[in-house]
Order: sequence, then C-alpha cells, then structure tokens
Amino acid sequence: MDYSKVMELDIATLSQMLHNREITVSWLTETALNAIKEKDSIYGAYLTTLNLDDPNGELNRQIEAAQYMLDNGTAGALTGIPFAMKDNICTKGIRTTCASKMLENWLPVYDACVTEQLKKAGAVMLGKTNMDEFAMGSSSENSALQLTRNPAAPDYVPGGSSGGSAAAVAANECAFAIGSDTGGSIRQPASFCGVVGMKPTYGTVSRYGLVAYASSFDQIGPLTKTVADNAKVLEAISCHDRRDSTSLPEFDTNYSALIGKDLSGMRIGLPKEYFGEGINADVAALVQNAAKVLEGAGAKIEECSLPAVSYALPAYYVLCCAEASSNLARFDGIRYGYRAEGAEDLDRLYRKTRTEGFGREVRRRILLGNYVLSAGYYDAYYKKAQQARTLLIRAFRELFSQYDMLLAPVAPTPAYKIGEKSSDPMEMALGDICTVPVNLGGLPAISVPCGTVAQDGANLPVGFQLIGPAFSEAKLYQAAAAYESSIASR
Repeated sequence: MDYSKVMELDIATLSQMLHNREITVSWLTETALNAIKEKDSIYGAYLTTLNLDDPNGELNRQIEAAQYMLDNGTAGALTGIPFAMKDNICTKGIRTTCASKMLENWLPVYDACVTEQLKKAGAVMLGKTNMDEFAMGSSSENSALQLTRNPAAPDYVPGGSSGGSAAAVAANECAFAIGSDTGGSIRQPASFCGVVGMKPTYGTVSRYGLVAYASSFDQIGPLTKTVADNAKVLEAISCHDRRDSTSLPEFDTNYSALIGKDLSGMRIGLPKEYFGEGINADVAALVQNAAKVLEGAGAKIEECSLPAVSYALPAYYVLCCAEASSNLARFDGIRYGYRAEGAEDLDRLYRKTRTEGFGREVRRRILLGNYVLSAGYYDAYYKKAQQARTLLIRAFRELFSQYDMLLAPVAPTPAYKIGEKSSDPMEMALGDICTVPVNLGGLPAISVPCGTVAQDGANLPVGFQLIGPAFSEAKLYQAAAAYESSIASR
C-alpha cells in the first residue's frame, strides 16, 4: 500500500486497517495532520487544529481512548477515524468561533451532544472548520477569520455555510466532517466540492451545543467520501437527548440496513419546478442522467409537480431572519464573547459591540428579522411566511403518498468564482432555491456527486439530492448507494 495515499481511503477501509493492526490510531492521526499541514495553506478549511505536542492534550487523550477501544475489542466503525468539526458546534476547552469576531477567542465549557457521541464512538477530532459567520451564507466568504477555497478549483467557492467541512473532506484532510444545515448548508457545499452530504430528519440529531442560527431549521449532519460512510457517521451521532426539547424520543437509527438492496418497486418523483428557469442546463442534464441511472437500477422515475415550492425561498428568509434576530440577541458585550472598548453607557456598548462584532451579512439578517417581527409587519410577513411553510409541508406530504422520494438538483449552478456573487445578497440567496424547501419541512435529504461541469478550465463538481419523508434516511441511503455502485461499475 502507498501510505502517502491513505487519507484518500474511505472510513470502511481505514477502520478495517485499524482493526487488522496494519496501522495505529496515532499513525493515522499524524498522517491526517501532515495532510492538513501540506494542503490547508492553500484551501483554508480549518480555523483550529489540535496538535500532538502536548502529551496530556485533548488530541492525545482521544488517540489513547481510541487505541484502548481497539485493543480491548470494544471498537466500532468510527474508532480511530480522524474527522473535522464545523466551528459552530461546541467542543469543551477548544476554540469555537462561528467564524465571527464576536466569538473569536471563545472556549466552551461543555461539549455538544454530537461531540459527546463521536467521543463515545472513539473518533478522533483533528480540528474545527471554517464557515460563513454564524452559518449565514452560501459560499463561506462571510467568514470573519479567513477564506476557504474549493479543492476542485481553488479560485472557486466551496459553498456554505459548511464550506470548510466539505473542503476538508474533498481535500482528503480528514476522513469525514460534521456540518450543519439550516437552508442547504451541508448539501450545497457537498455538491460544490464533490462529496456526500446528508441533512437528516429534524430532531434525529441533537442540537444541544450547536450555536443557534434559526432553531426550527438547524440540523447537524455528516459529510463523507461515500454513501456507506455517511450512513455510519449518522448512526453514531443520532440519538435522543433530553437537553434538546426538539430531540425526537424514538426512531430507528439503523441507516445502513437497506444499502446494497435493489430498487425494484421504488418510486421516485422529479418535481418539474426544480428544473425550470434559473437552473443551469449542464446541471439539469447531469441530474436527469442520475435519474436514468436510478431507473436502470430498478427504480420507477416519474415527473411530478410541487407548485408550493415557489413560496419556499421568501418564507425561509423571513422565518430564518426572524429566528436569527432572537437567537443572536445574547451577543451583547456583557455575558460572553467580544466586547467593544470605549463605550460611554450601556446603550452605546450594545450598539458598538454588535456593530464591530458582527459582519455585514449577520447584521443584515438581524435587521430583517427585527423588521418582520415588529408590530406593524408581523401579520404581513412573519405570519404569512408560517402559513406558506404549512402549505409546503402539506404539499410534500401529498407527494410522498405517491412517491418514496423526490430527486432534484442541489443548487441551480456549479460553484462560482470567489467574489463573483458576494456583492449581491439577492443573487446569493437565489442559490438556495433548491435546498430550503427541505428545511421548511424538516425532511431528510442527501446530496450525491453526479459529475462535473467544465468551466474556464476547471471541472466543477455537481450533485443531485434525494428528498424523502421524515425518517426515510435508510431508503435515501439505499437509493444513493445504488447510484454510487452503478457509476462505479461503469
């Protein structure tokens, strides 16, 4: 084996090597850190990396715990596997910034539930990844701390807000990464970077320790190299958590159960609204080709209609901004985080701290949220947006009475060049048109790579998404794995 290529391997292969004693946890961790040192000055995926220098440090504790599990026979699929964590998920004693000046030096005093679950599984965290500030954005250009580039084409954005996590996986700087998805923030960067990304059913992964953007939308999920890997990571992080009031009490977490089974009898709908005006022709063609591959694997593909999807984007931006304005009120310069100097009174302290501590996009969304929640505009905007959300949920429910899942593009275009859309918030928002309906409905959806588009000398990855009813993750993985297998065998 060429050990210089080890970080290109999937979780299943690395896990087998660890169980067979071909490699050790410490060697694999050091190999991953060397990959970060070699590549991350180009891609900028990580904001914080742990190091091996401190024998009593967090990284060495994780390595020792994982090796102990391997040695005493209690190891699982993720034991010893190096991963990256999005920087809006709390890690005790490790800097958690949300890519914002507001939290640039914040050290949480507790672990998020997801962090705890991965520690139980024996996975080894390498560091924290870059993102759009407070998860507000679709390109990772809104980070206050650094720029992340797309490993497929470094002049292009990696997507967002989980752009650092997607880039870390695509650049082979970790075996898997954890992201969060409020309106497509796992699936869109997965599509742009050519990796697999899952947004699970709302409530299946605890939000305890996730720094909130829009609480009724936010959901944590995995980014991986393969579909099977993705299912294994989701199995590890899904659980009921009494500390999260939206955490679901009972559900089946055997997400790998149907992988490898044929698709005969499966019905997949192609909503025509996802293939209309604004969708790049090359992207549409690749997604349509993915539908043909699934049809060849035994699924029945039919065109269908979801007219209520036209309400999704305006409803999403009204509701998420409203929730953001409430969630981010805690960052006031008093309790924790950044505090402005030179304020003469409390009112000026609030104003100065929030003006200096938040970036332009975050301030814009807070202002929009306050506006739609104000007494004169609540009924006109917020109430109507909630009604539109209900209509969309009902429309999805009706379609899922006819189809097992829906197939659609993840984004209307491939990745775009850095700086190309950053000055136009409306154009940037339109890039979310394919992903936000899933979050409004609390549904699961997976992004799977389906080819590349040649543009200005770069081959830009494109993904399609499979959208299912609540708790249909196993079926989504079944179809996604069937597609992946069909492509691999060609």
